[in-house]
Amino acid sequence: MKNIFYLMITCLLLQSSNLMAHTGGHYHKADGVILNSWRLKSGETVKGNFSFAKDDKIFIEQQEGLIHPILINDLINEDQKIAKYKIYKFSQLNYVNQIGEDNKKNDYYKYLPLLLLCLLILTLFSIKNNVLQTYILHSRIGLSTFSALFILSIFIACSKSASSTNSTTNPMVVAIPKTSFTFIDSAFAAFKPALSTKWDDSYFYVASTGIPNHNMMIGITNWQQQVPITQPYNGTNSWSIPLQPAYATIPLSTKTNLMKGAVAIAVNGIPIFNALNNRGEDSYKIGELDNWGGHCGKGDDYHYHAAPLHLSSMNGLKPIAFAVDGFPVYGTKEPDGTSMIALDTCHGHNGTNGIYHYHGTADYPYVIGALKGKVTLDPTTSAPENQVIPQAFTKPLRPATSPLSGAAITDFVAVGINGYLLTYKRGTKNGYVKYSWDANNKYTFILTDTSGNSVTNTYQR
Repeated sequence: MKNIFYLMITCLLLQSSNLMAHTGGHYHKADGVILNSWRLKSGETVKGNFSFAKDDKIFIEQQEGLIHPILINDLINEDQKIAKYKIYKFSQLNYVNQIGEDNKKNDYYKYLPLLLLCLLILTLFSIKNNVLQTYILHSRIGLSTFSALFILSIFIACSKSASSTNSTTNPMVVAIPKTSFTFIDSAFAAFKPALSTKWDDSYFYVASTGIPNHNMMIGITNWQQQVPITQPYNGTNSWSIPLQPAYATIPLSTKTNLMKGAVAIAVNGIPIFNALNNRGEDSYKIGELDNWGGHCGKGDDYHYHAAPLHLSSMNGLKPIAFAVDGFPVYGTKEPDGTSMIALDTCHGHNGTNGIYHYHGTADYPYVIGALKGKVTLDPTTSAPENQVIPQAFTKPLRPATSPLSGAAITDFVAVGINGYLLTYKRGTKNGYVKYSWDANNKYTFILTDTSGNSVTNTYQR
């Protein structure tokens, strides 16, 4: 009977250790992401967690990072109070979740089951051989050893529980200082007055024509027949750079997202798109880009897909771009002029000042591998062709054109004040696209194919 009594005590002790090691509070890992329910006066329920507020709206982050705006007045009274409370609390804090956690520190937890198993085997063995009574319970040394093992198991169990709870409900936080608008403006200064800048408390705005200060199109061997025209990137359609970056819980990978719209704004006012086109192809590798890393989209809008490293020749050690999450993009040197250190999967790292930044390189992903910072996704788009908002938009002038097989662009020159002449070669013969526009935004295109046939089209913007 005593042996059975000892066994019961040991099992209870082991069970108590197991209970103390319970992780996750009321939610387990298998429960997945916990989303709040926001109830509307219409009877609809929106699932998601409070992200931020602007004007009379709150923005709810749903699964896959989708942001859903809700008018505060559309919520039932009880949820309006919750929303206002969250707005107040978030206004008092300037902290964000730090991405990731160091699981290596918890590797020793995997040995806990082995320790408990050894104790159980020892107990079972002692029942038959009276080892527990003679050498442990009736021995100061044995009893001390047994007690130490038991206390150690509880310590490990409690440590595991505390660590797990902290990583779930009390994540590490890091403060990111607000970016100085003078710092951002200094990066764009060399390219004024071709572009203009302004700012408010939330964003730094860049207005431009969409036409860079360098030549374009030469070097493209996979041409979609688009050509660069001016774009209305001004006023409320200016490019917006957040002044207060915030680390994303999970970086948004450009391999499976953001194949529409810009991921960064170059300091010459030209947007930078994902390295992959909307078909998931590396634009550079398939010959779609010119000698400066850019080409035109379906709206005849010029943009980069590769890093505009040539901008460092004018900007020195200043950033060559700013990502849409607010973090700067540097060239192949660190801001202090030293050689670029190793990059993470987002294509960046923390600088010597502790602030994160990206780097442009000559290899994929060229600029952004994943957005380190938190962004708002356009709810009307879906992955992989989703995009960040706010975002400046192009204004198409003419119907989208189709690829011209075998054409390689060999020359591109300005004609007059508002016009260009593009020369392409197909086989041994040349073709031409000559176009211009007047003060009333009437565009004239003269298309001459390699057989010498010409077609003239006019479009009014």
